[in-house]
Amino acid sequence: MNLSRIIVLANSLKQVLRRRTGGTTVPARLIVLANSLKHGDSCLAGIEISTGKWVRPVTTLGDGRVRQSDMKLGGRVPQMLNILDIPLDATGPDFGFESENRTILPGPWHLQGRASPNDLLRYVKPSHYILHNHRKYVTVEEMKQRPFAERTTLQLVRVGNFTIRDTKSPSKEKHNWKGVISSGGRALELSITDPVLCDKLSKGYKLSTSCLLTMSLSMPYKPPEWKTDEPPVCWKLIAGIIELIPAASGTQDSPVRDDRK
Repeated sequence: MNLSRIIVLANSLKQVLRRRTGGTTVPARLIVLANSLKHGDSCLAGIEISTGKWVRPVTTLGDGRVRQSDMKLGGRVPQMLNILDIPLDATGPDFGFESENRTILPGPWHLQGRASPNDLLRYVKPSHYILHNHRKYVTVEEMKQRPFAERTTLQLVRVGNFTIRDTKSPSKEKHNWKGVISSGGRALELSITDPVLCDKLSKGYKLSTSCLLTMSLSMPYKPPEWKTDEPPVCWKLIAGIIELIPAASGTQDSPVRDDRK
């Protein structure tokens, strides 16, 4: 189903929802750009088509992680580039440093289609830094010093020479995939937390060097080797990777829109 048809159907759905709920509940329409591992469950994130803003659907669990039972998608698991309608509150717990969180509300999720990599290029905002600075992490205090709207913990980055490494220990069989990107002129080697991609890499898949990366900040964590008086910090992660098709360097598709008015 093409995007124009999806928009027409979505507009009809919105009118039905308004009649049934008095205009109070309209699902957020997101392009899924991350479904990464979080303590055995998931951390979802995407861009809301109607606003162009990042959204991280969260639950009321202590760290906001999303269980499969929370994903009311008929037993399916959200995939990268899926276009989903998800019932979300206007706000959610920010854990002291995250601005994009919105609490998942009761109700079914609906798969409305799939975006193309070209659809996402309009959401790439050139920046000298990846998530605020040149380090591998950001401190919670650093985030709290920013106005709430600027406490961004998600960023879409375009790279043309992306490289990956398997940093597993020779004594262990489990792979540990990391990607190398530049922030503020410094090369950073960061963990890849997309389980589907990591599984493909472990089976020998060769990734394109031209990609879009979904960058995310972790919940605060302090490595065991750090000093006792050092606070936990939020680590930069590569939560999603989208390979760009050749056309991405030339023409672009018409932007995805949400015309549910």
